[in-house]
Amino acid sequence: MALHIVKASTDDASRLARAIADAKDKVRYCDKCFNLSESTLCAICADERRDSSILCVVEDSRDIVAIERTGEFRGRYHVLLGSLDPLQGIGPDQLKIRELIPRLDAEEVKEVIVCTNPNTEGEVTAMYIGRLLKPLGIRVTRIASGLPVGGDLEYADEVTLGRAIDGRRDIDV
Repeated sequence: MALHIVKASTDDASRLARAIADAKDKVRYCDKCFNLSESTLCAICADERRDSSILCVVEDSRDIVAIERTGEFRGRYHVLLGSLDPLQGIGPDQLKIRELIPRLDAEEVKEVIVCTNPNTEGEVTAMYIGRLLKPLGIRVTRIASGLPVGGDLEYADEVTLGRAIDGRRDIDV
């Protein structure tokens, strides 16, 4: 970024500085899901066409962008603003887990899809949310993980390949 600014004209650098200041002043967290927004509700929460009975729990707003690019999910989201990481002092109280519970009844949620990263912190977070929500009678699912399209089996690590085998599904013919 520094190299870009040094190479840029003074006008371009000034416009960039104003854009950064405007973003800092105008962008906030959505009151309902904690996605980034310029108003009290983000565009997804404000969209009445979205299915409020399915809630996808993600770690970060960038995860929403990635999921939305697929065009496959038409439910709503809940952003945790991180993942559980006891070694870094991040417990449930530092995340937006507590704010998730009231949404379940209010929005008549039938399924929560836990879409955290497939790393240690993401897995711990998914297990915590699963244990928290299962007694409430809500279906709690986890996104599948496995091999990327175009990947070669010989280069996959054991955990990824094991999950791909475990998460297998029928071939539709």
